[in-house]
Amino acid sequence: METPDSLPQQDSNQQIGRRAFLMSAAAGAAAAAGATGNAAGAVPMAPPGDIKVQKKGRLQGKSVVITGAARGIGRALAVAFAAEGADVMGIDIAGPVSAISEATPSSRADLDETARLVQGYGRKFVPVVADVRDVAALRKAADRANHEFGKIDIVIANAAIQTMKPLIEMDDHEWRDVIDVNLNGYANTVRAFAPSMVARKNGRILMIASRQGRQGWKNGSSYSASKWGIIGLMKSVSLELADKGITVNCIEPGLVDTLLTRNPTRLKGAIAEIQHSEPPAQPPSIDEVAAGLAKQSPMHLPWLDAADIAPVAVFLASDEAARISGSTYDVTAGDSAHYTA
Repeated sequence: METPDSLPQQDSNQQIGRRAFLMSAAAGAAAAAGATGNAAGAVPMAPPGDIKVQKKGRLQGKSVVITGAARGIGRALAVAFAAEGADVMGIDIAGPVSAISEATPSSRADLDETARLVQGYGRKFVPVVADVRDVAALRKAADRANHEFGKIDIVIANAAIQTMKPLIEMDDHEWRDVIDVNLNGYANTVRAFAPSMVARKNGRILMIASRQGRQGWKNGSSYSASKWGIIGLMKSVSLELADKGITVNCIEPGLVDTLLTRNPTRLKGAIAEIQHSEPPAQPPSIDEVAAGLAKQSPMHLPWLDAADIAPVAVFLASDEAARISGSTYDVTAGDSAHYTA
């Protein structure tokens, strides 16, 4: 959590809005805990808009497009970029993505909340309800972004889903849905938004991968494969666009505290890995999972806040990172020390 000195300066109305958001987020976390059968007092989910940036203005006058912006990492990035002076287009399907996903789907209300937080920093927010699997819809969004902002400076591919199941038990759609959203969706995002950057010979593209892209994950083969594929995609695109004034990089978060992490199957899988046992019949409590994960973490953290990812993204999108491309940046609370790939 930031100290008051590390927060961006805001007027009184913005401060009141932020306090109201923190209160509503805490209430929402409590409701989520109840939905998974957790007792009162369970580990609260971090407010997804609680930014962790130290300096305002590094992205003044810039525009950013973020997929999966309705909540989680996407929302945290949108808020952090707005605090640094950027206008934001937030793209989200704002509804069910796939029958295989157990996480509660994002909604238009979630996207509207992201808009409210961005606008609280005096920045423009353009909401777009679209599926990243639909490249035509993304190209339409790119046209709108150029019209609304006059240019596209930064694109962040972030929208993703996951499922947990042994590969040999997966149906075709259980494999394809994850690959289509997480890998094809990222490629579609680049195909739709990069051409206008190429025309201007300037831009930043960030892809949110995962630590699971650098290591195996039991019963998570489709997700790990998609995130490893994103790293290869990033490296290839970075070479293709290097002489066109565009940098392309990956951020690889560790386990982040989102509703995707807190879904029942994910919790059962986590406790099974911690205890080296079969998954329990009922989802464990958040407290139990958090305690076990913290013991395994080099920094003794069960998971990261979505806002922990934002400072690296802001840096890579800034002028300070003009000579960085084709790179991966880990934000894993030390877990990346174990990578062998």
